[in-house]
Amino acid sequence: MKTSSEHRFIGREPFEAALRAGECAPSVYGTRPWTISDTGGRISLRADPDRRLAAADPGSRELVISCGAALYNVRLALRAHGVRPRVALLPDPERPALLAEVRADGPAEPGVLERLLYGAVERRRTHRGTFLSDVGDVRLMRALSAAAAAEGAVLHLLTDDSAVRSLAGLVTAAEHLQRGERTRGEELARWVRPPGGPPGAGVRAEDFPPSEGAAETPFPGRDYGRGGVRGLLAPSGQATGTVAVLTTAEDGRPAHLAAGQALQRVLLTAAAGGVSAAFHTQPLEEPLLRAFLGERLCRGAHPQMVLRLGRTRPPERAQQDALQNALAGF
Repeated sequence: MKTSSEHRFIGREPFEAALRAGECAPSVYGTRPWTISDTGGRISLRADPDRRLAAADPGSRELVISCGAALYNVRLALRAHGVRPRVALLPDPERPALLAEVRADGPAEPGVLERLLYGAVERRRTHRGTFLSDVGDVRLMRALSAAAAAEGAVLHLLTDDSAVRSLAGLVTAAEHLQRGERTRGEELARWVRPPGGPPGAGVRAEDFPPSEGAAETPFPGRDYGRGGVRGLLAPSGQATGTVAVLTTAEDGRPAHLAAGQALQRVLLTAAAGGVSAAFHTQPLEEPLLRAFLGERLCRGAHPQMVLRLGRTRPPERAQQDALQNALAGF
């Protein structure tokens, strides 16, 4: 394989790290709907149409958001290894599956926050249950909002109880509607892995709670088991967590890529502070509910993700100190 002189000068490690990091991104149903390759110092991110969710995501909005999260990890890994990334989004109209190309744009010393976020890439895990507590840290909340803004999105933190109850009602309504749809149930079942199964794409039984417990929460999660696989996730506590909606001003593929990058930057900032996130995309998969949510709770912006943020265990002092030092500018 022919490599560029720039690639030879930088070496293989940053690019290999970027490929590994990309695969650690969150994705809808755990589908990992992307292919990430490195050819001579050019990393290509492509959507994998074979992993599109035809019933839940016919327009591929969530697929592209998932790919955007992978793209952020690629960028971050390069920066953490001293390489400034140069990103071309949607570089070829003739190849719509090619979402981004990333090249090296010279050396760049990583900052403290970039190193901290990169260290959280493999630790971050999607949480699908209740929390021990909400975020409970004003500086971290400001940092989460700033992380979204840095990628061209807005993180709306819902502090009004009536807004939280309204959003919970939308999630509940959408979840119960979707549980009655046979095609969605069959599609979901294809991505659920039973206990002790081999590693790979999809959602493990260990990563979601039993369906009988999930029904008791204000924000019900998906019924991943659908009667076939019992969830094994033990409850962390009784807290709903801090509720937020991630939005963008526009709603095309560039906005969905931006939303995915913003989402992952928020998630890694949260993970660095010992905070996990749960996703609730059910109402966003119903066009009328999504439009209602955007108009009534998001000031007309386009909602791209509904999430709850919280702690599943008490914060560690060393972790908190490291994050506070990195967030000194917020």
